[in-house]
Amino acid sequence: MTVSLIAINVLVFLWLTVNGGSTSTAVLVTYGAKYTPLIVAGQWWRLMSAGFLHIGIEHLVINMLTLYFLGLYLENILGSLRMLLVYLASIIGGNLLSAVVAANSVSAGASTGIFGLFGAFIFLGAEFHDNPLIHQLARQFLILVIFNLVADLMPGIDMAGHIGGLLTGFLMTAIVGAPKLGQISLIKRLLSGTILVLLVWMLVWRGLL
Repeated sequence: MTVSLIAINVLVFLWLTVNGGSTSTAVLVTYGAKYTPLIVAGQWWRLMSAGFLHIGIEHLVINMLTLYFLGLYLENILGSLRMLLVYLASIIGGNLLSAVVAANSVSAGASTGIFGLFGAFIFLGAEFHDNPLIHQLARQFLILVIFNLVADLMPGIDMAGHIGGLLTGFLMTAIVGAPKLGQISLIKRLLSGTILVLLVWMLVWRGLL
């Protein structure tokens, strides 16, 4: 699944390149970047499509390398379907928060989904802290998240998208579970689902409608 996601991102990047260039704001908006006025106008699919567009080759390469390592780790732990659900939900959650907080900006990239994978590892590290490998990986990824969020203070970086993806990935992992590692209590799963639904409701109905 991870390799398939990378292949889709690369193919979309090539498509943008031959249709005007991936660094063109007009091209990005045309093909699905996050832009709040168009989302409010009914183009809700942008919350997903923006996660498969990249602004320049460097943006693509960095994100795909990160997705490769994080995705393979998490896919092995959760299974392909659960990993995909966490990743896609994080893209939507990240772009939804970005659409509300950074309404006037155009943004794109897989980083919303990637931060969701970081959030997944943080949850797993907290939930299965007795597992030394998972605990160690979670600590390492938490440090990377902190460094990345500090870097997000630089102009032009979509911090809201990253935070939204991180939180969504954390909650979604609690919801989908990790059978290979152990059972997650029903109360935690229901609570995580309730929090996620309430956050989405607040962002959509109070922020975009």
